[in-house]
Amino acid sequence: MNTFDDTSADRVLVTGGAGFIGGNFVHHLIVDSDAQILNLDLLTYAGNLETLATVADEPRYRFVQGSIGDHALVARLLDTFQPTAIVNFAAESHVDRSIDGPAAFIETNVVGTYNLLDCTLGYWRGLDAAARERFRFLHVSTDEVYGSLGETGAFTEQTPYAPNSPYSASKAASDHLVRAWHHTYGLPTLTTNCSNNYGPYQFPEKLIPLMILHALAGKPLPIYGTGGNVRDWLYVGDHCRAIWHVVHHGTPGEMYNVGGNSERTNLEVVDSVCALLDEMVPDSPHRPHAQLKTHVPDRPGHDWRYAIDASKLRDQLGWQPRETFASGMRRTVRWYLDNLDWCRAVQAGHYDGRRLGLDSAAAEDNA
Repeated sequence: MNTFDDTSADRVLVTGGAGFIGGNFVHHLIVDSDAQILNLDLLTYAGNLETLATVADEPRYRFVQGSIGDHALVARLLDTFQPTAIVNFAAESHVDRSIDGPAAFIETNVVGTYNLLDCTLGYWRGLDAAARERFRFLHVSTDEVYGSLGETGAFTEQTPYAPNSPYSASKAASDHLVRAWHHTYGLPTLTTNCSNNYGPYQFPEKLIPLMILHALAGKPLPIYGTGGNVRDWLYVGDHCRAIWHVVHHGTPGEMYNVGGNSERTNLEVVDSVCALLDEMVPDSPHRPHAQLKTHVPDRPGHDWRYAIDASKLRDQLGWQPRETFASGMRRTVRWYLDNLDWCRAVQAGHYDGRRLGLDSAAAEDNA
């Protein structure tokens, strides 16, 4: 691997940087920082180099294919790249897939995070005092570790963990490992727990891109249960700004919730997609697109409501989202309409739009 020339700038090891949020974060660093970036990604189904095609030739950027669970590889990259920060996005992240196949989530999210922490601790201990003081390890997590809310209230950083899916349980475990490595070994860690992200480059199994692509094709728009489940929606560009802000201004050992101040039911989200497509694709043969909505059996163990209280991040570090739900959704739908070739490329051979997370093996056993 070629080394970088500039030793004065931030040097960021981004793990999982070919995924949705990680890829957007790499784009953010290229545009809004002078950081040197090393991207380590295994390129599973949701990791796509197509997402990073426009930055592939940037002199400040390098890509390495590999796993955070590969001890020898991670240790070598740390030794040769000498990062000033690690931002860990690497994770299996889709709830429905975790229901069908939880083993991969335990392997990547728990065992992989342990290995990354183990390698990082050895690297950090070998740095001089000034470099140790500067270094940060930021772990990107989710609000799903907190479980489910009722009609009122919001998750704070003091909310007890109560994960309800294999995915959220695996992320909760990784969060606890990160916390332990700070309190036991002194590693300067930070954890961010975000609400539902949306925006460019999201893999088309997730709600918003799936609804866009199904609507354009005239396919049914599957809505779980009544569609009344509530999420707080965070535009991915705002999330990337928050992460970089926490790297530079967060207090080691602390957690920071990142939210978009945009609670919506799933049904409201789908209606928003349909209305924007009606406006932006006036010649679509499927208008009004809302006629394609179809209610399907709910996800097993589907959490009812998530809501993030991001006041700590706002009050202590001065961050807040720039996008409203309306402005972020407009930007998102426009991006997908302008980048249908990207959608076709990332779906090829990986995902055909079918329903996941029905726990089909158990269903067959009970048939």
